[in-house]
Amino acid sequence: MKADLAIRDGIVLTMDSKNRVIEDGVVGIKGDTIIYVGKEGIDADEIIDAKGGIVLPGLINSHTHIPMSLFRGLAEDIPLKEWLEDYIFPIEKRLTPELVYAGALLSCAEMIMTGTTTFCDMYIFEDEVAKAAKRAGMRCLISEALYDFPSPNYGETEKGFEYTKWLIEKWSHDPLINVAVGPHTPYTCSEWVLKRANDLALHYHVPIIIHVAETEAEAEDMKKRYEKSPIGYLEQLNMLGAYIIAVHCVYVDKKDMELIRKHDVRVVHNPECTMKLASGVSPVPEMLDMGICVALGTDGSASNNNLDLFTEMDTAAKLHKVHKMDPTVMDAGTVLKMATNNGAKALGMERIIGSLEVGKKADIIVVDTNRPHMVPLYNPFSNIVYSAIGDDVLHSIINGKVVMKDRELLTMELSSVIRDAEEWALRIKSWLA
Repeated sequence: MKADLAIRDGIVLTMDSKNRVIEDGVVGIKGDTIIYVGKEGIDADEIIDAKGGIVLPGLINSHTHIPMSLFRGLAEDIPLKEWLEDYIFPIEKRLTPELVYAGALLSCAEMIMTGTTTFCDMYIFEDEVAKAAKRAGMRCLISEALYDFPSPNYGETEKGFEYTKWLIEKWSHDPLINVAVGPHTPYTCSEWVLKRANDLALHYHVPIIIHVAETEAEAEDMKKRYEKSPIGYLEQLNMLGAYIIAVHCVYVDKKDMELIRKHDVRVVHNPECTMKLASGVSPVPEMLDMGICVALGTDGSASNNNLDLFTEMDTAAKLHKVHKMDPTVMDAGTVLKMATNNGAKALGMERIIGSLEVGKKADIIVVDTNRPHMVPLYNPFSNIVYSAIGDDVLHSIINGKVVMKDRELLTMELSSVIRDAEEWALRIKSWLA
């Protein structure tokens, strides 16, 4: 067996159905595909020596707004309504494709350097996000935000559907870029927008990404308007199914969770964002116990303030332990699964990514364990979730291509990306003066 690339001398966390851990393991790659996972050495044109580090599937950030990296730290420690109406919305009215591209590229650099190989995004000017991901060599699922009100990209809502259709068709054969339909929320989209979005997704067999039940005010508003919870309202519109990526789901009760399970809806948990904005705590342990697929996301850098899934895993585990007053909930293995297997399933990509198995795409990271905070190593799952940080990632491989080696980005010039972001920040600051 001859591989193009092999990773050797690592602790391989396969995250497969048997949750195999292979000491002194080897992963072989041919083209974009994993051809070997085991202990035997194989011939390869290129070797990456993991040096005893942890080799695992690339992390999957299942909810982002990556252009918002340019708004990081812009407005802090204020209520959500004020944050949106006084800062974010005024800036977003002045968005340009160039700004979105610069912010997206900055985020791609951050994600690659912190172990994320796939992300799921909803924002504006999403073709620019796709271009940035393509340049960075990242796998993604993107969606243009659809609302009842005009967008700075496409204008009136009707044009938003035309733009989304164009996006789907433009990127339909790309190996890395995937497109979903993105109705923003049940309360910012009228019934006809939601139904039209649903029809479009079903026609093209693509997912829907939608924020659902993020705040108590949203849930109460939906009750007043429709006498339904946000989840109940979506069911009334026949908008629940395995193609629905329901983001947040903080204010969901037992009835809502039963509907989510019944229709196999995929949920994305964003703990750091909901903590920072004081939105509440999603009943994630209950949903996992019910067999619901719950993935992990960071949300945008304006409300997090980073895209590091290692810190997100750590936060997710600890938040629910203290919220439930139970140290056994959200164990390390469960949380890592949310950032790998469950992320792949939520995005409809479980057949190609999320675990290290022969036949799957080669999305792989190597984490350095030769650092003070990673020693000793009794349990690799524990170290990954509770000890590791994004800067511990040494190598990142996406679709068989090495995009970072020994902490050096290979698909873009980092200094140039940072310089462009800083120039945009000066303009953004002047807009709010």
